[in-house]
Amino acid sequence: MKFIGQLLSQHLQRYPRMELADVYKLLHQAAMGAGHAVHDPDAARAMLRSEAQDLGDGPTEPIADPISPDGKLARIHLRSYVTARCDLDALADAFVQTAQRFSASPEKLGKFCGCLGDLADARGIPFGRTQVSGYFDAIAAQGYPVVRHSDVYRAAYRPAYRVVLLELLPGLLG
Repeated sequence: MKFIGQLLSQHLQRYPRMELADVYKLLHQAAMGAGHAVHDPDAARAMLRSEAQDLGDGPTEPIADPISPDGKLARIHLRSYVTARCDLDALADAFVQTAQRFSASPEKLGKFCGCLGDLADARGIPFGRTQVSGYFDAIAAQGYPVVRHSDVYRAAYRPAYRVVLLELLPGLLG
């Protein structure tokens, strides 16, 4: 899948220490959204405000980082969002609404993950086919669960973002 190759290439350039768990997390978010992260809308809003107050240093990132093939779903990077003085309440609302409205697609996730072996063979990702197949076969056998970023990724990049439908943040991209 051309889109997956481009998406991973962009992310691997920005985050060269990505591990397979981080690749999978990105693909999972692109296909499944972030509904798993919003069990209680008020708690999700409070967590966002708390996290935004204690961001610390991190990599240079765009405010909005589209992650779905149609460009409608994106990671909104908190450091960039806060630095641009964007409205945290608007982001919190968009995050909660995305969790409620986004249609998760396990089938799409399976297709996204299924093309990684070919990307490995073409050296489009820094992992071998055997490594990719082993990881993603295990993930598929578990029913494509939600995972955390790898320890290496968290230590190197201190990820801080929310996955939202961009239509819920009108004017964000200009």
